Amino acid sequence: MLQLKKPLAFIDLETTGVNPGTDRIVEIAIVKILADGTRSVKRKLINPEIPIPKTASDIHGITDEMVKDAPTFKQVAQELKQMLDGCDFAGYNSNRFDIPLLMEEFLRAQVDFDMKNRKLLDVQNIFHKMEPRTLGAAYKFYCNKTLDGAHSAEVDATATHEILEAQLERYRELGTTIDSILKVIGEDQVVDFARRFVMENGTEVFNFGKFKGRPVSDVLKAEPQYYDWMMKGDFPQHTKQKLTEIYTRTMLKKS
Repeated sequence: MLQLKKPLAFIDLETTGVNPGTDRIVEIAIVKILADGTRSVKRKLINPEIPIPKTASDIHGITDEMVKDAPTFKQVAQELKQMLDGCDFAGYNSNRFDIPLLMEEFLRAQVDFDMKNRKLLDVQNIFHKMEPRTLGAAYKFYCNKTLDGAHSAEVDATATHEILEAQLERYRELGTTIDSILKVIGEDQVVDFARRFVMENGTEVFNFGKFKGRPVSDVLKAEPQYYDWMMKGDFPQHTKQKLTEIYTRTMLKKS
C-alpha cells in the first residue's frame, strides 16, 4: 500500500487541445489522498472562454453548450489552489501534459502557485520503465519468444510481422484488414514525416517554434520571409517539399 508523508493529488484534465500555450481546461478532476488514506474528490467543468474544437469534443464529449454556464478557470483558481496546497502531484502523462497546462492556467489567472518542494509522480513513466516498449519486449509479450539477432533488419522486420499476427489473434476487434485495424487504432494524418507540421481540423499548422499551433498558410501570408528562412535552414527535404506545396497553394489563393 502507498505510504505517504504528505497529501498526493492525482490530477486529470480535459482540454481544448494539447498546446499549453494556447489551449484551455474544460474539465479538471482532482483525487486527493491524505497520509492516513482518506480520499477526497473535486471535479469541475470549466468555461475555457474559447470555442472547443470538434476534434477535442469527439474525444472527451464536452461541448461549448455544456460549459457555457460553467465558471472560468480564474473564478475557481483560488479554490483549486487551496485544495492542492501542500500536495505532491500524480497523474498519467501528467508531467508532459496535465501539469504544464495547469501551471499555464494559474499564470494566466495571475494566481501565484508555488511548485517548489513538490514531487511529481507520472504513472505512465512507471509503466514504460517496468514494461519496456521495445521490439524485443513486444516479441516476448505477444509471441512468447526471445528476439535473437535484434537490430538485424530482416530479423526485426520478420518479428514485427509475427507480432502483428499475434495481435490480430489477441484483439479480435482489430479485424483482419489494414482498413479495419486503422479504424480501431486511428490513422496518422501525416503532413511531413519530420512532423514539423501537423493537421488540425483539416488545416496544416506549425508543430514547432514561435508559430506552433498557427496555420502555416496564415503565417506565410503575413510573413513570407519565414518560407525563405525554412528553405535555407537545416530541415528535411520532405518538410521543405510540403512547405513549398503549402506556400504555392497559399500564394495562388492570395493572387
